[in-house]
Amino acid sequence: MTSVVDVRNVSFAYGDSLALEEVTLTVENGDFLGLIGPNGSGKTTLLHVMLGLLSPDSGSVRLFDQPIEEFEAGERIGYVSQKATDRGGTMPVTVRECVLMGRFAHVGHGRLNDEDHETVADALETVGIADLADQQMNQLSGGQRQRAYIARALASEADLLALDEPTVGVDAESRDEFYRLLDSLNRSGITIILIEHDIGVVTDRANRIACINTELYHHGDTESFVESEALSEAYGKTGEIVHHHH
Repeated sequence: MTSVVDVRNVSFAYGDSLALEEVTLTVENGDFLGLIGPNGSGKTTLLHVMLGLLSPDSGSVRLFDQPIEEFEAGERIGYVSQKATDRGGTMPVTVRECVLMGRFAHVGHGRLNDEDHETVADALETVGIADLADQQMNQLSGGQRQRAYIARALASEADLLALDEPTVGVDAESRDEFYRLLDSLNRSGITIILIEHDIGVVTDRANRIACINTELYHHGDTESFVESEALSEAYGKTGEIVHHHH
């Protein structure tokens, strides 16, 4: 299989506070990786290092088999941050205009053509918000806004979708629908990295688990994680898995 992200012996600190210590893991093409750990464990920091948003203090990162510092094909990555469900600060654009932004990397200095608009329409249809295309982004619910950002990633033809606690503030029904969408996108070939505080959701959805608390306690298939002691080691004795059957 082809490596999408390759992290080798990565350490990172905020001043004197160590966030990551000698972390090594690989995300293969087609993986659905659940990245879990207690609050303040370094999950978001690791994701930012994986995507080149932070530079490690030591170690190396490769993205799509290129050194991260040389990687320039940003359109291959769709990143949805923790703030995506927040109404505050949203740009005054429609859903369609937001998703169209995903085409700009392919257009360069040229003009958007019929194929670009068709790609956007397909992306909106795929995530189930075609009927909201003319709505302002700041009028959407948190779950709808998440779908708009994923549609933008699809419009950019992203190969990797990275999501940081994407369902915070989203109601239960919308959350279930959102994760069914992720399952479908993963089956279509998109690699997914998901940070999610609900461990049961992660173990039900992801095929690979990385469990971190500054250092990496487990990286492997979901079954081996469930059978391991990684959860109690990373979270302490209070850690337990609650499965959600859909």
